Amino acid sequence: MNVNGIATRTIAPLPDCSGVIIIDQTRLPFRYELRTLRGLSDVAEAISTMRVRGAPLTGATAAYGVALAMNEGVDLDLACATLVATRPTAVNLAWALTRMKSALAPLPAGERRAAAWLEAAAICAEDVEVNRAIGRHGAALIGVAAKNKAGPVNVLTHCNAGWLATVDWGTALAPVYAAFDAGIPLHVWVDETRPRNQGASLTAWELKQHGVPHTIVADNAGGHLMQHGRVDLCIVGTDRTAANGDVANKIGTYLKALAAHDNGVPFYVALPGSTIDWSLADGRAIPIEERRPEEVTCMTGETTAGEVVTVRVTPAGSPAANPAFDVTPARLVTGLITECGVCAASREGLLSLYPGRG
Repeated sequence: MNVNGIATRTIAPLPDCSGVIIIDQTRLPFRYELRTLRGLSDVAEAISTMRVRGAPLTGATAAYGVALAMNEGVDLDLACATLVATRPTAVNLAWALTRMKSALAPLPAGERRAAAWLEAAAICAEDVEVNRAIGRHGAALIGVAAKNKAGPVNVLTHCNAGWLATVDWGTALAPVYAAFDAGIPLHVWVDETRPRNQGASLTAWELKQHGVPHTIVADNAGGHLMQHGRVDLCIVGTDRTAANGDVANKIGTYLKALAAHDNGVPFYVALPGSTIDWSLADGRAIPIEERRPEEVTCMTGETTAGEVVTVRVTPAGSPAANPAFDVTPARLVTGLITECGVCAASREGLLSLYPGRG
């Protein structure tokens, strides 16, 4: 996608394979800064602090983390164990590490470094094409909605499942970009997505870069908009999808799904096949990450003088809980948008697109 008119991906290896360049997403939207990761510890820190985030991108970054570990001569098992412990909910992290380990473990030690860089690059290239396909299938749904109304299609999304959450294109926003580029009139309602504000900070930033009409709203505004007919469909991402179609996404997604169900608004979830955890029968077993309470009690913003500061917004000493995700049951999901097509949020639906996997 584009940053200041320049085609950009969220992660790229240095030509000599001595490091990888990422966009430091903790600095957005106030500062656009690139950061070079040089070793395993750099990658682990970047994932755990959410300099990189989003299920597909964390998987791709972890793959390059293994490659950097091979540069350093770190044991393969230790490298994978270090990286898989950084964040528990998104299954792409474990998926990518399993793939890297399967590719490297059979090789002699002297061949692992070159193979690791090739495999990590392959994971990234595949992610781009998978997300492009998700965009194509999802744009068709937006196109249908456009034929049934006058004016732009209003899409509500939650958190950031755009190209910043992937190597390129995104998951939930890939249909938006594909439809917009095809000339379909649309507008995106962007949930702010407390407590980290990934919607206000990241989704709005990348939509603005691409020229997509959008409006930031408070998290609690979605139900009101739906009641008044101002949302035509919801599209969100997912960090882990159970075999029955239950989805874990950023905290607050479940409430949007409930509101959509009550108001007859289609609620779609966009995901790559790598996000499906076939080992989980339903979403009750999905591990939910608990993050630092400071993310709730404090907020970061830019002053009128251009200084980026963090301030406390709660009474000193008041405790805060910070579950990072919630699980939306399949019964509230209209359909799953994947690289293979759109299916019902059910075991049967998923198996129709991924036969033999369950």
